[in-house]
Formats: sequence, structure tokens, C-alpha cells
Amino acid sequence: MDLRRWLRAGMIAALYVVLTLIFQPISFGQIQFRVSEALTLLPMIWAEAVPGLFAGVALANLQSPFGLWDVVGGSLVTLVAALVTRRFPFHPAGYLAPVVFNAVLVGGYLAYLTHTPYLPWVLWIGAGEAGVVFLLGYPLVQVLRRRQAR
Repeated sequence: MDLRRWLRAGMIAALYVVLTLIFQPISFGQIQFRVSEALTLLPMIWAEAVPGLFAGVALANLQSPFGLWDVVGGSLVTLVAALVTRRFPFHPAGYLAPVVFNAVLVGGYLAYLTHTPYLPWVLWIGAGEAGVVFLLGYPLVQVLRRRQAR
């Protein structure tokens, strides 16, 4: 990867962390609207967004009340979702990957950690993720896509 791509990956990671921390009250917990998750569609445009998101989630989740589980688990879930999003750019599977993986996997380990039912975690995290991805991430990717075409 050349310097420009490394810098872009670093900027994506930094932006993810900053957005998560600015909106910290709504970034963690069962009902969340993590604004930084709008960036999870960036792998459709740039391959370097994959490691950028992985690092950004790991760093942002250092502030999570769920500790190491969220640092490791959240960043690995994001890595898998980002790879799928990269593999299926501008396809429904690419848009749905962050929503489904976060709902099912993050919801799973958070239900386990809190000793609470799985389904509410899946539904709430999935709803919040879908809201961010489709209300913020989709328009962001469309603007960046048009800008790249110029």
C-alpha cells in the first residue's frame, strides 16, 4: 500500500474514533446509534478502509463498558463485515453486511456478557446499525462515488 492509502486508512480510523467518542452516549449499549458506523460502507470505494475501520473500532472500543470483549470482538466483526462490503460493492450484500454481522455477532456476545436475552440485542443493534448505514452511510458513499467519478 502506498503512502496515500496508509494516510487514508489512518484518517478513517481517526474519524471513526472521534465520531464514536463525540457521540459516546449513543455509541454503546443495547440501544445505540453509532454515527461512526456510517463509515462502514467506505470499503466499497477504498480497500484501505478495511484496515482503517478495523483499527478505528478497536481504538474506539477501548472506551466501551464491555472492555476487551468489545475491543477484540467488535473489531473482528467489523473486519469481517468490511471484507464482505469490499467484496460486494454497491450490491445489497455489501450494504447489509455491517448491519447483519453487527446485529447477530455483536448482539450475541453482548447478550452473553449481560446475561440477557439474545433477540432484543439483535433487534436493537440491528435497527440502530441499519439506521446509521442507510440514513448516513448510503448517502455518504453515493456522494463520494460521484466525486470519484469526476
